[in-house]
Amino acid sequence: MSLKLPPFKSSALLQQALTHKSYTSEFPKIANNERIEFLGDAILTFLCGDFLYKRYPGMSEGELTPLRAALVDAKQLGEFARMLDLGTKLHMSRGVEGSGGRTNMRLLSSAFEAVVGAYFLDSDSDVEAVRAYIAPLFSLVVDQLAIAVQTTNYKSRLQEWALAKFGEIPRYVIAGQSGPDHDRQFVAEVFIQDTLHGQGQGRRKQDAEKEAAKAALDKVECRIQQSTPARTQ
Repeated sequence: MSLKLPPFKSSALLQQALTHKSYTSEFPKIANNERIEFLGDAILTFLCGDFLYKRYPGMSEGELTPLRAALVDAKQLGEFARMLDLGTKLHMSRGVEGSGGRTNMRLLSSAFEAVVGAYFLDSDSDVEAVRAYIAPLFSLVVDQLAIAVQTTNYKSRLQEWALAKFGEIPRYVIAGQSGPDHDRQFVAEVFIQDTLHGQGQGRRKQDAEKEAAKAALDKVECRIQQSTPARTQ
């Protein structure tokens, strides 16, 4: 899928956003995008936090924080840059280009941040103009990211507990599946030391494993609460 750059009034600002610092070693009089990148990073972090806060009113701070990190990390911003075809538009030194700079995700993510910062300046510091451009990009990927982050969170928490308690990592097994191809349901089980600790189901294997990990964690937390002496008044 391809995207379009935001509408710039100043072509000079856009060109600065697309100028990697290596280019200025060959052309010292040309401004690079480092300062604008700094600005774009701050704007993206703010807009991302606001976007997630409003989109997922039921999520806790602990759930929102890793999702925000995933939505504005180098991998995802680099993917936005790739969808904008920024790699072909960047000005960089021949050395950086020769070493794969036009496809380097970290370099591309920095360029995307610079474009956002430049657009903020170009729109006379209008946050709403930047929000109108950025929010649809976030919407393209955020739900899938939320699933991935939540899955990683449950499974990583269970793994940390299993390693601390038993010195072993959990083992996931797809125990069954049912339903037609368009509405398949998978059942996953999670074992630690060959003991079943949780079961879950979902439309994808990944979702079923997440639910199994969540069920296991719920049992762990329940046992901890039951073994904790009640406070006396």
